[in-house]
Amino acid sequence: MNQKTISLIIAVVLISTAIYYLEGTKVKPVDFEDEIELQVTEAGSAQNPKDALYMRAPELKGIAGYINTDPDIKISDLKGKVVMIDFWTYSCINCIRTLPYLTGWDEKYKDKGLVIIGVHSPEFGFEKKYDNVVNAVERYNINYVVVQDNDKATWKAYKNRFWPHKYLIDSEGYIRYDHIGEGAYEETELMIQELLAEIGEDVEDVGLAEVEDRTPGLSRTPELYAGYGFALPRGQNIGNTGGLQKGKIVDYTLPSDIEKDIIYLTGTWQSNEDSLLVKGQEDASVILSFTASSVNIVADLADIPLELEIFIDGAYITEEQAGDDVQFLGEKAFAVVDEPRLYNVVSGEYGSYLLELRTSEGFSFNAFTFG
Repeated sequence: MNQKTISLIIAVVLISTAIYYLEGTKVKPVDFEDEIELQVTEAGSAQNPKDALYMRAPELKGIAGYINTDPDIKISDLKGKVVMIDFWTYSCINCIRTLPYLTGWDEKYKDKGLVIIGVHSPEFGFEKKYDNVVNAVERYNINYVVVQDNDKATWKAYKNRFWPHKYLIDSEGYIRYDHIGEGAYEETELMIQELLAEIGEDVEDVGLAEVEDRTPGLSRTPELYAGYGFALPRGQNIGNTGGLQKGKIVDYTLPSDIEKDIIYLTGTWQSNEDSLLVKGQEDASVILSFTASSVNIVADLADIPLELEIFIDGAYITEEQAGDDVQFLGEKAFAVVDEPRLYNVVSGEYGSYLLELRTSEGFSFNAFTFG
């Protein structure tokens, strides 16, 4: 027997031995449930098959204030319940129009295991103040939990970018549904019922909310910002010569031609990052050619309450067109600006109009929104 043959025999023996050993050490197949039970985390708890399908809800982070709850509230402590996270801010008209649904769902389902947490992530500086948020919670009859996310730490944890934005979290802490903006109210409530049914709650005979959907459907003037830090990055500016001048106090006069959907000023104004502030002691005005049925202005005051006179097409607004915050004294139509919030100044027939808001020193505004 030559050397080559001996080497071949040795190789065959070694291969056969290896195959025998590997066959003896093979793990027998297991079904899916058994496999899941074998996948144990370092903490010693079994991996949930939902991990492959859904994202676990991030915890609340960086909370600056608590309303209708104790400061130790945690999403992780709400296992076994269905949690709705609603990112909102109190001067946002889109958020405001969703609140009747949220308060209705809270009333209807809180005893069945639904916990709503309104995460108040402010857009403007005055919305960071605790008392301002408390006033808004009382104004809109909110009885569910509200937490102040002043630095947007929770907003960032959820990778959120929108107001309003709702997330539904199931009893095991997984995000099962989310919706951006207004609308989809029936779809959202059906998902609430589905998640409650998963924890054994009987919701088959619970009807859906009967609240008018006020989501705008017609073409209208877009949201317009006043502060240079908000307006300029969006390609917005006032229509006066020179435009917004960062941090400066400027005397503005009205040009002869007024373009639609652009803010114009008369009088002396200071340009701030998130607002425009009247600085002169003489009257000042905000002029806007708009298309909508409803006009809201997010406004603030420097010191004492002041009046905001409201004109449409050169005359005081009529009672038929007046918004919810408009008052009348004889023919005079005005709104009293006495706290930083959204004021509804026009609510009438859909169309195109010229709006003038005439005011005085100390008045500031952040944005216009339309419906």
